[in-house]
Amino acid sequence: MSSADVLHRLVGMTQALASPVEDLVILAEGNTSAAVGEGAFWVKASGCSMVGIQPSQFVLLDRDALCAAISGPTLNDGEARALLNGSRVDPECPEVPSTEALMHAWLLSLPGVGYVGHTHPTPLLGLLCVESARRWAGERLFPDEVVCCGPRSCFVDYVAPGFPLAVAIATAVTTFREDVGIVPKTLWLANHGLIALGATPEEVLSASRMTVKAARARVAALAAGEPVRALTAAEIDFIYRWPDEHFRQQRLFGR
Repeated sequence: MSSADVLHRLVGMTQALASPVEDLVILAEGNTSAAVGEGAFWVKASGCSMVGIQPSQFVLLDRDALCAAISGPTLNDGEARALLNGSRVDPECPEVPSTEALMHAWLLSLPGVGYVGHTHPTPLLGLLCVESARRWAGERLFPDEVVCCGPRSCFVDYVAPGFPLAVAIATAVTTFREDVGIVPKTLWLANHGLIALGATPEEVLSASRMTVKAARARVAALAAGEPVRALTAAEIDFIYRWPDEHFRQQRLFGR
């Protein structure tokens, strides 16, 4: 797929995530990205609203340079911004990349990840401000949450956005892969928001939307005042490995 085709799909995904009915972002919240070949990626420009975003509001960056920085010495804000601006494939591009481009670069280097959507869904954000959020990230309430969001979410403790967050995400996802054996579909960022990963825009959209539904379902269950019954590990594993659900995933995720 050409760089222009990838950008076209990324713009469509970003506009869909920004729809007011989704309750995922407002103002200039959130950012998105997509891989182009092996060494470059498109990412939303800094300060741009996802609502009605246009192709000119994305920046093409050198992915390898940014990934290497995450495993290197700690960068202060000025050094991180200089690195991001210097990683533009077109030095004459008038836009500057989102401060979260570092985390996007690293996430897009993971196997099977072609698109990344970072949003701040209101229902999930409320849960992410509660001490039980880490435990809830490891639970699933209903089958379609497993299908669209994976058997559990990767939880990331709160750190400042930018370089510190990119490092924290890399550390948390590496540990998750060692423990669970797969790349997570969703990351829950404490007191911050959601990251959805996918091979296609449809996969990112499905994971984002289902995360919001699951958050609303949990809020409703908690409000009932009774103990919340999450799916057991065996029930989650059955759904996750069920061939019928794999077929549904191919249709849902546009694979």
